[in-house]
Amino acid sequence: MDDLAGFLRTRRSRVDPAAVGIPADSRRRVAGLRREEVAHLSGVSVDYYVRLEQGRATQPSEQVLDALARVLGLDETERGHLYRLARQRRRRAKAPGGRVRPELLRVLDLVQGTPALIMDHRLDVLAANRMAGLLYGRPTAGLNTARHLFLEEDERGLYADWETCTLDVVGHLRLAAGKYPDDPRLATLVGELAMGSERFRRLWARADVRARTHGRKAYRHPLVGLLELHQENFALPDGSGRELLVLSAAPGSPAEDGLRLLAGLEDPAGPGDGDGGVGGSAHSAHESRHGGGMS
Repeated sequence: MDDLAGFLRTRRSRVDPAAVGIPADSRRRVAGLRREEVAHLSGVSVDYYVRLEQGRATQPSEQVLDALARVLGLDETERGHLYRLARQRRRRAKAPGGRVRPELLRVLDLVQGTPALIMDHRLDVLAANRMAGLLYGRPTAGLNTARHLFLEEDERGLYADWETCTLDVVGHLRLAAGKYPDDPRLATLVGELAMGSERFRRLWARADVRARTHGRKAYRHPLVGLLELHQENFALPDGSGRELLVLSAAPGSPAEDGLRLLAGLEDPAGPGDGDGGVGGSAHSAHESRHGGGMS
């Protein structure tokens, strides 16, 4: 699903030669740096770098990876992704699974008046509170937010910043593919998105990686209007790749009023089948789909 060679090629094509001291040349026909230029600036032989981009080189050392990251101008997220791709030949991580712990479901119960969800690395919603179901306007059981974004919504739908959201989602899935290259469910999801969305295909080909831990998220809810919320991603400390996402509104903001209106709407899951809420328990979407088995 992802490989070191492809990542190096896409990063090389985006480096401005002038930024690394190479004079502009009107005869230059390649975007970014040439292979021999990357090799020279990184202190490795041209033959070795060519073999890296062809997937034929042996395990690159930490020193080589550090030099490549410097020359290619990689940020912290891209640098970590580069190292993971380079280590894949020796150690391939198994995709995590398992039930959502009851203690985490109780945490969702404690989050009142604002949407909260637990997602895995594939962006499957594993559990959610009642407000999350109201925000999406549908039961969260079986919801994958990448599929929802690319195949069920568009620029005029729920996501007010649809284009930015697509960048974030593809960047997240690229990171996940680097961490779990042997995850068949992730591979199936990527294939489905590529078959169904031309924008996804274009963004995936860019090989960008993104790790978003917090930021603005705007939703265009059909009943309560624009909700400009703040998203915080809390990585669970069990190494599962899962995150707790909480969406909140600034005090006194129109979005705070919007969340109050949202809380008064009828639960889209229907009575007795909600995603949790006052007096109830958070609903585990994964257990609804698979009877509480492995995710």
